[in-house]
Amino acid sequence: MEILSGARVVVTGAGAGIGAALARRFAAEGARVVVNDLDAERAEAVAAEIGGTAVPGDASGVVGSARAALGGGIDIFCANAGVAPEGGPEAPEEVWDAAWDVNVKAHVRAAHELLPEWLERGSGRFIATVSAAGLLTMVGSAPYSVTKHAALSFAEWLSLTYRHRGIDVHAICPQGVNTDMLRGTGTTGELVLAPTAIEPEEVADALLDAIAGSRFLVLPHPETARYYAARAADPDRWLSGMNQIQQKVEHAAGQRLRQEAAH
Repeated sequence: MEILSGARVVVTGAGAGIGAALARRFAAEGARVVVNDLDAERAEAVAAEIGGTAVPGDASGVVGSARAALGGGIDIFCANAGVAPEGGPEAPEEVWDAAWDVNVKAHVRAAHELLPEWLERGSGRFIATVSAAGLLTMVGSAPYSVTKHAALSFAEWLSLTYRHRGIDVHAICPQGVNTDMLRGTGTTGELVLAPTAIEPEEVADALLDAIAGSRFLVLPHPETARYYAARAADPDRWLSGMNQIQQKVEHAAGQRLRQEAAH
């Protein structure tokens, strides 16, 4: 894709999973890629593989170091790092705080640093890995569901505010993806996400297709659009359906606990 050849790209959370797939795909298209991840070894391994530059550390503070590594500017920023803790209102304050910080505030901080540069030159591309949870919800994780809705809302706000000034924004909203995050979601992931899970490379393909088509929403699982429309058209019916899934998860989790106790 010509628009990506030579582009200066930053991908957070790129040591594995979706982030690594995005970094590999951008590099394959001729972009210069900064690989960011809290795990320095993973970041360096992916960077070495694709001929990029590793800038390990917290995604919230990566813009300055990444800009320097790329020679003074950033063209595309992928806010991909995320956390998916389990729980609801009973989850500790620090769990909620971490979800807000990584899933939302890191996006806001990056935009704060990037927008002056982008608005001055009249171009820039902000890509947020949101999840279908931002359009729908996620059984078993209130912090993830709530913050992913906020991440989508922030991406929408960026797009509607700055698109006439040359800023392109995309929100990637997959359902299950075969990553470490999915494997850490236990019974919920096994029942709800795993049956239709796709590979990270398919997410990267969907993003490039959306970039080519200038589309805000990136839906690697096309059926998400239908679910989103159903949710808006009849919220009570949709909530009842989701509650049935919740009950199945609770039943499966209870069975597992009983089996473990029996052994």
